[in-house]
Amino acid sequence: MTKPQASLNRRHLLAAGAAGALSALPGISFAADPAWPNKLVKIVVAFPPGGPTDTAARIVAQKLSERLGQTMIVENRPGASGSIGTAAFIKSPADGYNLSMFGMPALLAPLLFNNNAYDVRKDFMPVATVYDLPMAIVINPRVLPDVTNLQQLIAHAKAAETPLNYTSSGTGSFGHLSMEQLKDLGGFQMQHIPYRGSAPAVTDLIGGQIPVMFADVVAALPHIQAGKLRAIAGSSNKAKLLLPGIKSVAEQGFAGFDADTWGGLIAPLGTPRAIIDRLNAELKVILADAELQKKLIGAGAVASYQDSETMRKRLAADYTRWSKIAKDKNISAL
Repeated sequence: MTKPQASLNRRHLLAAGAAGALSALPGISFAADPAWPNKLVKIVVAFPPGGPTDTAARIVAQKLSERLGQTMIVENRPGASGSIGTAAFIKSPADGYNLSMFGMPALLAPLLFNNNAYDVRKDFMPVATVYDLPMAIVINPRVLPDVTNLQQLIAHAKAAETPLNYTSSGTGSFGHLSMEQLKDLGGFQMQHIPYRGSAPAVTDLIGGQIPVMFADVVAALPHIQAGKLRAIAGSSNKAKLLLPGIKSVAEQGFAGFDADTWGGLIAPLGTPRAIIDRLNAELKVILADAELQKKLIGAGAVASYQDSETMRKRLAADYTRWSKIAKDKNISAL
């Protein structure tokens, strides 16, 4: 080998080594393999099977698999409101074969559990939003027979000699935080009685032990339809897609109030931009499909596409909003 050739080869090796070192740094993206995807793609869900985030992930995974021509599987890693699975996921290889369906309970989980597992504003790459999950203020009509709208509930709460109890799916849940914000806006008091999940909370709401709940519509809908519960306000106008005729909180005196939770696809930092863009484009098409929208509605969710930059801004804005409420109210899951 001549000296010039040896020098050239050394330069190539050094350049390759530098690229390898840079690829390990957070936020650094490189060109995607043009054959991507050429093997199985995994979508992590940091929540138990059967919930709205899990269901949305499986519906979307099936459609993405069809469009990309590659198998996509969903893997559940639940625990600590999504923080355990999310903390593990962000350390995954940034190769386009590791994705996660992010659900909003994981937004504040590190704050509520007093750990620094991740920061949603900087520790992963948003791909696109996938769904909104409308919520509703729901009451037991046997316990509060005269309450049919939000203003009547507020009047009842203000007149009560002892604070009226309400529940949610848990301490620090979006139902909890939403009602705490609404209490401040409306100048009334209610006492939060937390449950571990929507199912037991709804059970006791039906039983009359708790008269009010700020609930995921999907958890309460069958009981509303059966007449056992009454929805008196939706968290946003999107709740009307599941609860026709129900006015939103904003329409009942609180302009601008919007408390839907939502979810979207994320990738580890450093995932090639070309893959993020490809997934974004595919999701835009998939979420416009009427059949898929119907499936999501059946799961209590509303298809909602926003691109990666809009999703990033939404994560930051929601973190600022809800973390302030949690800190102001000294809300902790511990």
